[in-house]
Amino acid sequence: MFKNQPKGLYALALANTGERFGYYTMIAVFALFLRENFGLEPGTAGLIYSSFLMLVYFLPVIGGILADIFGYGKMVTSGILIMFFGYVALSVPLGGDTVALVAMMGALLLVSLGTGLFKGNLQVMVGNLYDDPQYSDRRDAAFSIFYMAINIGAMFAPTAAVKIMEYAQTNLGVSVADSYHFAFGVACVSLIVSIIIYYAFRGTFRHVEKSAISSKKDNKDAAAASELAPGETSKRVVALILVFIVVIFFWMAFHQNGLTLTFFANEFTAKTSSGLQSMAFDVWNLVLCIFIVYALFAIFDSSNSNRSRGIAGGVIAACLGVLIYRYFNLDGPIDIAAPIFQQFNPCYVVALTPVSLAIFGWLAKKGKEPSAPRKIALGMLVAASAFLIMIVGSMGLPTPDEQKALGEAATLVSPNWLISTYLVLTFGELLLSPMGISFVTKVAPPKLKGLMMGGWFASTALGNFLVSVGGYLWGDLPLWVVWSVFIGVCVVSALFMFIMMKRLEKVAK
Repeated sequence: MFKNQPKGLYALALANTGERFGYYTMIAVFALFLRENFGLEPGTAGLIYSSFLMLVYFLPVIGGILADIFGYGKMVTSGILIMFFGYVALSVPLGGDTVALVAMMGALLLVSLGTGLFKGNLQVMVGNLYDDPQYSDRRDAAFSIFYMAINIGAMFAPTAAVKIMEYAQTNLGVSVADSYHFAFGVACVSLIVSIIIYYAFRGTFRHVEKSAISSKKDNKDAAAASELAPGETSKRVVALILVFIVVIFFWMAFHQNGLTLTFFANEFTAKTSSGLQSMAFDVWNLVLCIFIVYALFAIFDSSNSNRSRGIAGGVIAACLGVLIYRYFNLDGPIDIAAPIFQQFNPCYVVALTPVSLAIFGWLAKKGKEPSAPRKIALGMLVAASAFLIMIVGSMGLPTPDEQKALGEAATLVSPNWLISTYLVLTFGELLLSPMGISFVTKVAPPKLKGLMMGGWFASTALGNFLVSVGGYLWGDLPLWVVWSVFIGVCVVSALFMFIMMKRLEKVAK
């Protein structure tokens, strides 16, 4: 999995980890901040939340166009600086009046623009590393590793947000509404770390910072060799657009984790946990479990020496020992904050990435590995099954409006419903997101790489805007109706993908 990859992959992945840690620290509490600080209704908060997500993922289209002209490296650096000023503005508490709301909108615009210049172009640079024939057969695995690195940052983000807010309230006497700004401030620090990593290891990927157009003056022969026939270019672009259409509806459903699933955690889920279950809400326990998963792979890896396997066995024993010690020293029930549930998805991504790669590696040896388009279609079906879990977990519950009227008598359910839902959603994400990004970098015409990666994010943007549908459904409708909407869009999208499969697989060869 990690062997024989170019060094530039790890440098770019770590730079992205820092940026994503800050972003997900902010996004973990953002929807709740809108309601707490400004007193907004769920639908209005959902509209602002989804509009911000839409901009974050739509502006890479602009970033991609600029990068195709001026180069990817310049856009990545500019993006980090613009994001930094946006997060600084968000971290300043201005109250809950109209002026504060307008100022927040301006800060969100800066964060969106900076992300648009940074995110897609960094991923194009990763893909460019694998244009080298020496590494070309490792492209899918590389994007799985890259995606895992993103989620390492995201895994710690909810805990960081909750802990910094608790610290501000307990030790600094800050109100709940103002404590959110401390979480936003974490993003400023993470971006400083990100830019330091980027420039410290720039030598490992400097050769992929330029685009086909920006490098044409330096190497005309290489630029000419990268040209495609007009018919081939149009076939590739059409295939990518078909994938983009499907991706819209995946992200519409998936990013309910920051809206309706967070509302469910806040309004319908038990506020405390005890015993073995409570250990799942401590991110360090999850990290120990991840170490165990990776150590198990090291033991069963036939290429490792006996010494390496012995070390892996020692890691497993040590991690189990710490987990057992922590279990027997639990100190009664713990409080559960709604944003903390968002740590499960990135944790599952990090833990399950080697499992996913091992399964597909095994299938590849037998000549049965699904193509990237087929994996995307299967991912849609898996996502649909995640919301089926929510339907089962919501049986017998009142509507959100009825729940609110019940007050202290409200019915609360086990956190395990959400934990299980995030597990299944993660399986769908691993089938769709890293494979989709890899597909774009492989199929996109050389002169349109930035634009096509921007197209991937534009489809994500549209899906994120449609996330707001969940906010408008959240009220007087039964919960099973809310979850059924997302099941429906995922299933229909999967069927569309299967209908177009032959055309997509032909282009991907």
